[in-house]
This record gives sequence, C-alpha cells and structure tokens, in this order.
Amino acid sequence: MGRRKRPLPLFENVEIIDAGSDGKAVARVDDRVVFVPFAAPGDVVDVQVYKKRRSYFEAKVVKTHKKSEYRVSPECSHFGLCGGCKWQHLSYEAQLQFKQKQVKDALERIAKVPYDEFLPIIGGEHQYYYRNKLEFTFSNRRWLTDYDPSKEEGGPEDTNGLGFHLPGMFDKILDIDHCYLQRDPSNAIRLVVKKYAIENGISFYNVRKWEGLLRNIIIRTSRNGNLMVIIVFREETEKNEGLLAFLAERFPEITSLMYVINGKKNDTINDLEVKLFQGDPFIVEEMIPPGESENPLKFKIGPTSFYQTNPEQAQKLYEAAYDFAGFKGDELVYDLYTGAGTIASFVAPSVKKVIGVEYVEEAVKDAQENMRMNDIANVEFYWGDLAKVLDEEFVRQHGRPDVIITDPPRAGMHEKVVRQILQAESEKIVYVSCNPATQARDIALLHEKYDLLKAQPVDMFPQTHHVENVALLKLRKEQA
Repeated sequence: MGRRKRPLPLFENVEIIDAGSDGKAVARVDDRVVFVPFAAPGDVVDVQVYKKRRSYFEAKVVKTHKKSEYRVSPECSHFGLCGGCKWQHLSYEAQLQFKQKQVKDALERIAKVPYDEFLPIIGGEHQYYYRNKLEFTFSNRRWLTDYDPSKEEGGPEDTNGLGFHLPGMFDKILDIDHCYLQRDPSNAIRLVVKKYAIENGISFYNVRKWEGLLRNIIIRTSRNGNLMVIIVFREETEKNEGLLAFLAERFPEITSLMYVINGKKNDTINDLEVKLFQGDPFIVEEMIPPGESENPLKFKIGPTSFYQTNPEQAQKLYEAAYDFAGFKGDELVYDLYTGAGTIASFVAPSVKKVIGVEYVEEAVKDAQENMRMNDIANVEFYWGDLAKVLDEEFVRQHGRPDVIITDPPRAGMHEKVVRQILQAESEKIVYVSCNPATQARDIALLHEKYDLLKAQPVDMFPQTHHVENVALLKLRKEQA
C-alpha cells in the first residue's frame, strides 16, 4: 500500500501582512510564506492550504475574523472567479500604495543599487472602462457557478458561454454578464452576439473536441470613437455572413468589422488572414506629442497590431519617459523594442534622429506606416532578434546613441542586449518596464557603468496588481 497523504493544514487567525507582486496577498506562518488570493493586508483570517511547496504554501480564505481597512466592495459580480481584476477588493488608494511598494522593493531587493529620486506613482483618472482591447472566448461548456440558473430544477439546459478563461484553466470559460474594463458598446456587442448565436443555432467551440463554429470575439476601441470587431470562426459556413451582417446592422457605429477562419488547435490569429467584412481595415488612435496639443499624432491600428491597452495612461507613461530623457535637440536616439513606433514618433520631433529596433516584422511595418501618416522623416526602423541585430557593427553603422530608450516585454532584456548597451556607452538610458522584477535585474547589470537616478511608477492597469515603471540611468563620469 502507498503512504496516505497527510491532509493539508488549516491555519487559524492568520494576519495578512502584504500584497504580493503576483496579485496574491502574503501572510507568514511558522517562518513560511503563505500566498492567499483575494485577501487584503490587515485581514485576520482562517486559511485552508491547497498547495504545499518546499518554501511556501498557497491557501484560500475560509473564514474572516477581521476585515482590512483597505477593503472596499468589488464592483464586478464575477470578482473572485474571473482572474482579470484581482485587486477590486482594495481601494484605489491602497492599490497605488502597494504598486509603488512593489517597484521600490524590486529596486532595493533585486537591483540593490542606490538611486537619487523615487517619484510618487502616477495613478489613472479612470479606474474602470479604461481598456481599448478585450478578447472573449466562446465555449459550449461554460463554468457553472453556484448561482447558475441551469443548476436549478426546470432551469435552462443551455451551457453555452462567452467570456474569459478561469485562471489556469484552458477549457473553462466564465460567462460574463458585465465587464467593467471596456466602455460601451463592448458589453452590448458581446451579449447580442451570444443571444443571436443561441437563437440561430450557431455552435460554440469545444476546445477539447476541437469542434463548434464560434471561437473568439475581439473588440478594439479608440479615443476618437473608432470601433473594431473581429469574429473568429472555426470554419467557413453560410452562418458566418448572417452573423456579421446582423452585427453590422445592429451596431452601425462599428467602423471596422472583420473575421478570421481559425481551424488550428490554438487561438493565435497573428499567422492567419484577417478578412474585412465591412468598413476600414484599421482604426485610428491619437496621442498628444510634447508641446503639440493642436496636432496629435495618429496611429493606424490593425487587427493584430500592438498598442498600449490604456491610452490615457500611455500618454502619461511616454511623457514621463520623455521628461527623463531631457532632450536638447541634437541627440541620436535608439528606441529598442519599438513595437509600432509609438515612443519613436513621440520623441522624434525633439531629437536629430531615432533608430527603432523591433523583433516582430509586422510591428515594424505598422511603425513605418505610422511615420508616413504623421510626416515624420527622421526615424528608421530595423527588425530582428535584438540579441543578434544590436551588435558592434550595428552601432558602427548607425552611430553611437546619445540616449537609449528601451521598453522590453515582461521577460526583460536578453543579457546580450544589456552587454551591447553597456558597450555602446550612451549618456542616458530610459528604461520603460511592465515588470519591475526583470527591470531591477537588468538595472543591476547596467550598474557596471550606469547610476540609477530616478524611478517613476505608472499605473496602467487599475484593479490589477500590474504596474509599469520608468527608470533613468546615467553613464558615470569616469566612463564618459
């Protein structure tokens, strides 16, 4: 007989002491860390361990003895199941406090370098309805909650759902009544599409059997009123055109209606043709460049283009990066991980030249189109793996940069990229990051030649634990 597993422990009267960087709250029991989702610092609770690791536990709250002063009532009825807004139970002031602490802790515990100035976090004016892009998934086996009417005797047998994946579950979709992340008509479009599909017998996707017609719906908006809707079908049928025609008639405000046929086993559409059903093949977003309130920059956003999902906070993020750079007008700037060239176009009027480097070829094509649309002529773009493209020959060919702006993905910069930046010895580095931990790791490497002068956290994603940070590094005088 195998050994019987010991039951996982129940810890009583545990005080939550911090908010963790992954969105889970933190407690400590017998010198071991306990991560607790949906708890708040200051709570006193009983927690049931559901996962035991060598150095920590993961547990859930089973009883609350004392509620934290930071707690508020979540707006969303799906809070606690949907993993999208893990901090809705915290006041916005508390969210900003813990996000700022997250950045500071990363700099002090991971980077371990001194800094001159740590600026207060820049919060968002809007804590809800701030996202310009959401993707919803169809499923013929939605997650049945305790209050689901299909569980009631005589209740509806339909189990079709349209919403978000439950955290960590690829085949479990939480049907969403109302999402507080994207402004109208996002919710209305989602609900109308679901209703039309059910009434017209259009099948919802089954991810385990790879069958069913409707797979995903993507909704993109812009601040000037443009609205893009993309329906992803598994195959081409006569029902597709009926749904698209209905949607176009029901929502005349849609400026770009598109669809994709995805017969693959994954949901990625970047490698598939996106077909235009009606309207324009793109939407247009605007951003105000420094000192040019009357002439906003315009950006074409296609169905697979990357653009910051919170445009109002993106404006503040780029302004912080711009201010840190302190341009004089004669600089050569390298914009690494340039994406669609938003930062490059933002700083271009204030410098001599910008060299943008990006590893996604389609993003570079978007960036070049955006430069043409804004009549910007002093920017050049190159694409490829930065660890290979950004070498000594590249710097010799294009010139030693005066300022490097880098905005890498969550994984941070490849060590080879960091080493090449060190070798280039630009006077300043402005490091924009969506992951304070990997940014701090890279700053520790850059400290070989650079001092950290300033840090500016920016909240791009209210109601979540995510935070961005802008750091200014300057070449030490003995290196210059």
